[in-house]
Amino acid sequence: MTTVEAGRAAPPRPARSRRSPAAPVLALLWAGAAAVLALWWTGAGSVTGAAGWLTGAGRIAGLLCGYSCAVLVGLMARVPLLEVRIGSDRVARWHAMAGRYTVSLLVAHVVLILAGYSAEDGTPLVGEALAVVHLPDMLKALAGTAVLLAVGFLSARAVRRRVTHEFWYYVHLLTYAAVFLAFGHQIGLGEEFTGSPVATRLWYALYLGVAALVLWFRILTPVRLNLRHRMRVESVRQEAPDVYSVLVRGRRLDELGARSGQFFRWRFLRPGMSWTSNPYSLSAPPRPDLLRVTVKALGDHSAAVAGLRPGTRVWAEGPYGSLTADRATAHRSLLIAAGVGITPLRALFETLPGDVSLIYRARTAQDLALSAELEEIAGRRGSQVLYALNGPRGERPRIDPAWLRAAFPGIAGYDVYLCGPHGFAQELYAALRSAGVPDRRIHHESFAL
Repeated sequence: MTTVEAGRAAPPRPARSRRSPAAPVLALLWAGAAAVLALWWTGAGSVTGAAGWLTGAGRIAGLLCGYSCAVLVGLMARVPLLEVRIGSDRVARWHAMAGRYTVSLLVAHVVLILAGYSAEDGTPLVGEALAVVHLPDMLKALAGTAVLLAVGFLSARAVRRRVTHEFWYYVHLLTYAAVFLAFGHQIGLGEEFTGSPVATRLWYALYLGVAALVLWFRILTPVRLNLRHRMRVESVRQEAPDVYSVLVRGRRLDELGARSGQFFRWRFLRPGMSWTSNPYSLSAPPRPDLLRVTVKALGDHSAAVAGLRPGTRVWAEGPYGSLTADRATAHRSLLIAAGVGITPLRALFETLPGDVSLIYRARTAQDLALSAELEEIAGRRGSQVLYALNGPRGERPRIDPAWLRAAFPGIAGYDVYLCGPHGFAQELYAALRSAGVPDRRIHHESFAL
């Protein structure tokens, strides 16, 4: 451990934390699922025999799958209420969970419906499947099913680790096509809709509402933002091995409302990079004419950042993320970063109110990005920076509950901001909880699904 410490000045009071709307949003989503079940119940009539129960279960799975598809798309519409107030990481986890539900319900729908029809007609399951394919809109539904299953397979964590982010991103976009292809099948063959104009209008309203969110927040809002602010690369600077800072200049950037701890999705309009957008956090407090991100080369897009030239046009979406001063509930804060996770915490280190300390985990001193800035900030505001580096033979320093309590007496009363690789974040979260820090005071964003 290397410590840089200066005399402490009287800091300002922290801002009041805002209550997250996560619980009401989840309650609304589950209420929608209950309404879908009620839709089946009102239109089911009498269910008799094994065939009737199999078919009924298949219809329930199909209705819930259709509802889950709408939720799946709506969660990724980048609605500010979700992305900023709840947090992009939590919304991404909800999206991943909804995806697993969707694929499971889709498989259940296909198997149960075919089993029910087969039992009712007294035909083999394969023969029933071949007959069903000829029903109206079934070929489009079959294509949508294949796309959803492919997206679900590629989204499995073990598979996703083996494909590039760019490939996964473009395949994931096919979800929109899959939902569109399956919609006609839902309305055309669903008994709950063919006999109920009210249910049909509500189903259209659900899907058109989600489509409107996607159109507004994923297309029209970014177009307006980029036409208004006209961002370009100002310069690129190396901070550490494979770590580069990109300064982006634009007009009236203060109108974006960006805050320390937040991120944008960046698309650099040059060959090889213009078709992919990646989330990079602000590594310095935003200025009216300048934003800065610091990027570690971990994939094709991030590795190409080092080759950006001044004047390159930038397409950005955001700001997103809730790892801001709004989460603060106490007068004292501890920031814990590992690797490139230092980027949002460096911005917070400069602007977070109260008594702030920072732990920065890296393998070697050469891997410490932005360390000169951190020390300058520490000296200016009377804070401390602790560097957790590997030993001379590569041994990792232990940041365990006992060490945390000794280094930060009264740590249970701190707000802790945590950012780093998924394994590191899990390890530190467990250590903080064991050290007595309540869950509500551990603030982190992680995009490992």
